[in-house]
Amino acid sequence: MIFNYGEDKMTCSIARSIANGEVIARVSEATKSLIAQSSQFVQEIVDAGKVVYGINTGFGPLCTTIINSNDTQRLQENILKSHAVGVGEPIDKELSKLMLILKVHALCKGYSGVQLSTVERIIWHIDHDVIPVVPKQGSVGASGDLAPLSHLFLPLIGYGEVFDDGNIINTAEALAKFHLTPITLGAKEGLALINGTQFMAAHGVMAVVEMNRVLNNADLIAALMVEGLNGSIKPFFKELHALRPYKGNIYVASTIYNLLQGSAIVESHRNCSRVQDPYSLRCIPQIHGASRNAWLHLKETIEVEINSVTDNPIIINGELTISGGNFHGQPIAMVLDYATLAMSEMGNVADRRVYLSLEGQTNGVPRLLMKSTGLNSGFMILQYTTAALASENKSLCFPASADSIPTSMGQEDHVSMGSISGRKLLQVIDNVDKIFSIELLCAAQAKDYHSPLQSTPIIEAVHEKIRTQIPHIEEDQPMSRLLALANGIIKSGDLIAIARQQSVPYFGDGVEFFENY
Repeated sequence: MIFNYGEDKMTCSIARSIANGEVIARVSEATKSLIAQSSQFVQEIVDAGKVVYGINTGFGPLCTTIINSNDTQRLQENILKSHAVGVGEPIDKELSKLMLILKVHALCKGYSGVQLSTVERIIWHIDHDVIPVVPKQGSVGASGDLAPLSHLFLPLIGYGEVFDDGNIINTAEALAKFHLTPITLGAKEGLALINGTQFMAAHGVMAVVEMNRVLNNADLIAALMVEGLNGSIKPFFKELHALRPYKGNIYVASTIYNLLQGSAIVESHRNCSRVQDPYSLRCIPQIHGASRNAWLHLKETIEVEINSVTDNPIIINGELTISGGNFHGQPIAMVLDYATLAMSEMGNVADRRVYLSLEGQTNGVPRLLMKSTGLNSGFMILQYTTAALASENKSLCFPASADSIPTSMGQEDHVSMGSISGRKLLQVIDNVDKIFSIELLCAAQAKDYHSPLQSTPIIEAVHEKIRTQIPHIEEDQPMSRLLALANGIIKSGDLIAIARQQSVPYFGDGVEFFENY
């Protein structure tokens, strides 16, 4: 697949595929002309001596300070140096690479006034996997992600550090290795590079892709737990959800129904005396579905953002420049916070199902998921870990976007804090993966006790995959190794791939918007 920067619609999966080298991205001749034209507009402004923010003025509260045309280059380099004030550990290399990809796509829209040679140098970094090192902390998500983007583009002028061949090295060393020299920034270029939401948006892209994997795993593992605990299939009937037709609810109900329909285990207790299941089983469509609706909102919002122009000022033409607020992170910050809550709730309900699996009352499995307990503690303490992780997630649910601290001497008097929203969301997703790893262990163990009854082909294939790496256990043993194996299965997406390979449906019927991202 060939992707044209600035022309084609960027999606979260395409951005991730470009970063992974699975999609080739390029700049078409038409887009090169747009970039050149926008750069020419900036030069005309400089030549005419028009006063335009960031081209021939200082920045932020220094916007009334006029800069001599002879100092234009130095002004643009100084903004990268002075704004590179990030602290903390580096973000993942893939996030930095996504930031580069998203910035190139925005610059190629032709409203930023940058030189084509600058865009081509950024693309060189992407294509050669020489990726700038960006600290995690320091952005308030208002004039864009000033500090992270400054670190991201310091290598263009020969400063900062980069990832290269698995190591972090000085930029000067990397440039010498490839026989390159730093580039010279023109008028407005430094500002165009560091104004924008690419730090927040890159976290959003990663979250959309990872949340999709988490949600698909969640439905599979929940179905396995329903089987293990002799849960009813009736709460997943379409007749029920047609009466409350939320997209996510319908999708999840259809998915779980498809996973369980035809199971001999389900059939074995069809006429049992249990009237209804606890909420953590019975309300899977409503709980998982609400988080799917939040995912859909996040996906739609992030994909508007990554196809937008978010720097400042915007160069419409040689006569019209607009100093506005497209860099402000509020539109995505609030949605990132919403998604954090949605992910936290997925971990919360999974913890409840883990707890339920240990009770051993009327669900056909032994207490603590082992036949001989007393001498053995069984799976008891695994739920301590899910409780700890669920509680940690709850503490991360305070919305960063609810806060604002004025910056830039009051010029930037309301900020979004969206960078914090994005970082918290990825942390919660990682915690939820760990919770689902534990639910996976418990659900597989519970299902074992219904043998020789068989579930559906999908559930049996999923269970078999788990058992190729993790054995059924009936005596206490160190669980950390098994947890690591389960987490590897969760993160790999192998269970989802196995489910897709079966001849019967896995994902919800006719709800394509959850498939295409």
